[in-house]
Amino acid sequence: MYEILDRYIQRVLTESTPEAPIWNLEMIRQGKKPHWNYIDGCMMNSLLKLYNQTGDERYIKFIDEFMDFYINEDGLPLGFEIETYNLDNVCPGQSLFDLYKITSKEKYKKCIELLFKQLKEQPRTHENNFWHKQIYPNQVWLDGLYMAQVFNVRYGLENNKYECIDDMIKQFEIVRERMYIVEKGLYVHGYDASKSIFWANKETGRSANFWLRAMGWYSVALIDIIGLLPETDEHRKTLVSLLEEFLSEICKYQNEETGLYWQVVDKAGKEGNYLETSGSAMVAYAMLKGARLGVLPANFRDLGKKTFDGIYNKYMSESEDGLNLKGICLVAGLGPYDNLRRDGSYEYYISEPVVENDAKGVAPFFMCYTEIKLLVH
Repeated sequence: MYEILDRYIQRVLTESTPEAPIWNLEMIRQGKKPHWNYIDGCMMNSLLKLYNQTGDERYIKFIDEFMDFYINEDGLPLGFEIETYNLDNVCPGQSLFDLYKITSKEKYKKCIELLFKQLKEQPRTHENNFWHKQIYPNQVWLDGLYMAQVFNVRYGLENNKYECIDDMIKQFEIVRERMYIVEKGLYVHGYDASKSIFWANKETGRSANFWLRAMGWYSVALIDIIGLLPETDEHRKTLVSLLEEFLSEICKYQNEETGLYWQVVDKAGKEGNYLETSGSAMVAYAMLKGARLGVLPANFRDLGKKTFDGIYNKYMSESEDGLNLKGICLVAGLGPYDNLRRDGSYEYYISEPVVENDAKGVAPFFMCYTEIKLLVH
């Protein structure tokens, strides 16, 4: 049924090298040299899920060759600078736990320790949440929960450091308190604990709009951490409650015809708004996996599959140009001060380029596919 997607996955593998992955459009467009980054990390995480689901050795061979290129024998990633305290740089470390167990390469273990060292030193808000980056002081972005906390929890579980799990749950609870808008059932993209940055509300510190992919990162973080924690873990129930609360609300914004969600979630049909691939795939993945794990009601399986099929039918295509996945927001952020265009307005979010084949859409779509394949089998 998904024959085009199966061939598309193979295209990604055969046409990409560590030096020139076809999915990293930001690096390609900006002419940047290869360096450690979350975009490649998301793709490695998705390919690892495909490997774990299928057992196909091609996936793990590709991941190992890719990560081996980017990490030197001392465990230092190419272009990595710890002093930037960029949570995005922790994201690629998620795949290293399994990769180390499979390959026994000490460089992977050393890299894990380096990334955990960053988290130990990461600047925090007065409420003890990680700053998103050094250049974003006092700012908490939904994106950062996926970038840092899945790794943080895995490290804690692997190394008997339960304080990592305690730390994680407190950060999620602050995000729920500060960034969730009950009336909408949605989370804002960012929050400035100092309430001083130009895009933040001076009373609440919140950004102004509901960007889909930010909430997608949030939902994937929740379900992947839930999947890591033992069923007896006391914090697991809290995370399940947060996940069900959020997904029960965002599904009300689902486009009835396609099953997708809008780039600015609560502005359906507004001029310039569009049904976006990456965030839709992330939400669908959380729904599908949550239903499979039994932490969400069974109806979420159908909601997630509707979104997956909608992406496949609307944005997966084959033409003379080859196989492509379309409808992906290239990038969106908030500030800093020297980028006033990124002000969190509706106009800003719809102004960013819409591209095809970028990993921020491709990777979560592959993750969704792992769950779909489990449904079929």
